[in-house]
Amino acid sequence: MSRFQKFLTGLTVAAAISAPAFAGDFRLSSSSVSEGDQLAVTQVFKGFGCDGGNLSPQLAWSGAPKEAKSFAITAYDPDAPTGSGWWHWNVVNIPADVSQLDAGASGNGGMPKGSLELKNDYGATGFGGACPPPGEVHRYIFTVHALGVEKLDLPEGASNALTGFMIRANTISQARLTAVYNR
Repeated sequence: MSRFQKFLTGLTVAAAISAPAFAGDFRLSSSSVSEGDQLAVTQVFKGFGCDGGNLSPQLAWSGAPKEAKSFAITAYDPDAPTGSGWWHWNVVNIPADVSQLDAGASGNGGMPKGSLELKNDYGATGFGGACPPPGEVHRYIFTVHALGVEKLDLPEGASNALTGFMIRANTISQARLTAVYNR
């Protein structure tokens, strides 16, 4: 049996298809991103025709369930013209005692000890800012997931799809902010 097959064997069908709870007290806030507002140039990608700061936003969460053993953060654009959206950021294994990330933490040594940033859909590890095609308005969904496990044991080079699957299979609650960007 391959490592990947062993990895998937431990999952139960119920966990894989169950939807996470939305706890009313679990909240995500940010001094960098506001619900429904345009992202700042600091959160825009530098490349692909965009010229931004490519800095991860400040994020803070509160009211997480007591059962949370770790956190994951995702930033996702469901409007990207790919057929599967665009993953701008996937971070897993954030310790349960962490409740905030500073602006620019990704890629600058500011991530919590033990956390793991994966490759974004630009192909680089860490945060990759907004860069929609000219004339299009895209949504950017920042989500903090409270997980029922201390660590997601992902294989090296795990795809964003597999990472998303594992995050979802272990999420007990989540909180999100959605911003937009156009150029």
